[in-house]
Amino acid sequence: MRARIPVRPPPMNADARLEPDDALSADLRAAVRAAVGAVTDPELRQPIGDLDMVRDIRVTDGRADVGIALTIVGCPAAARIESDVLRAAASVPGIDTVHVDVGVMTPAERAALTDRLRAGRPRGIPFTADSLTRVILVTSGKGGVGKSTVTANLAVALAGQGLSVGLVDADVHGFSIPGLLGLVDPQGRTVRPTRIDDLILPPVAFGVKTVSIGMFLREGEENAAVAWRGPMLHRTVQQFLTDVHFGDLDVLLLDMPPGTGDIAISVGQLLPHAEVLVVTTPQTAASDVAIRSALVARQTGQRVIGVVENMAAMTLPDGTVFDMFGAGGGAQVAAALSASDDSGAADSVPLLASIPLSPALRAAGDAGLPLTASPTDDAAGTALVDLAARLARSPRGLAGRHLTVTPG
Repeated sequence: MRARIPVRPPPMNADARLEPDDALSADLRAAVRAAVGAVTDPELRQPIGDLDMVRDIRVTDGRADVGIALTIVGCPAAARIESDVLRAAASVPGIDTVHVDVGVMTPAERAALTDRLRAGRPRGIPFTADSLTRVILVTSGKGGVGKSTVTANLAVALAGQGLSVGLVDADVHGFSIPGLLGLVDPQGRTVRPTRIDDLILPPVAFGVKTVSIGMFLREGEENAAVAWRGPMLHRTVQQFLTDVHFGDLDVLLLDMPPGTGDIAISVGQLLPHAEVLVVTTPQTAASDVAIRSALVARQTGQRVIGVVENMAAMTLPDGTVFDMFGAGGGAQVAAALSASDDSGAADSVPLLASIPLSPALRAAGDAGLPLTASPTDDAAGTALVDLAARLARSPRGLAGRHLTVTPG
């Protein structure tokens, strides 16, 4: 492919600068290479110069010919990268016209790139107990408590705190994260990840790198049921954790399916060091089963760090308090889990947030525009932002981590 962009007329003293001087041409080539190399690949979130995507650059009489190589044929970010390269090269003083030749990496070059992205680590789950990434599972005892809405808004709020955040939609049978984060086009098609050989690049929404089984269903079948049993579910979650290139994350959230089924057991095996956030409603029917999901997580070695009560009482415009689902369920779950913890008071489970019923929170989810993506005075949005700030401040547990401490 070739592209051309006209640039501003040369300054009046351009003739002196554009004489066929080898040193001047070399300086211009270096300046163009530096400008183009600083362009960021929107999927890999790294400069294309660091990714070895910049090819030959020639400069003649104010014209720059720039060669770049995309990772794959049909790269969805191709138009944006080409446009950014055009602008970057044109911004160099002394360059009047830019031509971009777009090619594709060879298989050997792609293999070298994927190895570099993995930092030389063998293929496997990078989120080990020694990893610097904090892994938090958001779980519930039953469906319908707003767990996915809490997860999506919490992820966006954490990204708003300046953290690098990844989100795995592990609720394979009831996936809803793509819709909540707006990763669905007007025709209802879910945004698809880009694949570089066996490496999957997750789409990014509101600063959150996201993967969901909904992104891999065939076009036109986005609403089809995923009727899988244990082994397939295990392999899916394992592939999400192994092959999706999240890069360096501060926090990885997993939106877990409700209950204590196959995926909960698989994640317990794959991520035994993870922390667990339990979502419930004030209703007794929800809080009783929420306790069970937390106890299963503890059996695998995971630590319950807190409870979130969703759909709590809301204050109406006239000051009336409306508690559709009752009151106190979140505190009951926190108390029960603290009482059942045999490791001591230091591991007591707090009620971290009480999120009131909110029409704005519901409408934002339906629109794919998380309430926490922009400043809001809505009580639910404020509670979710405060929850993110509290989690960002709280220390990560050291259970399972190898500490480099030398006895004195």
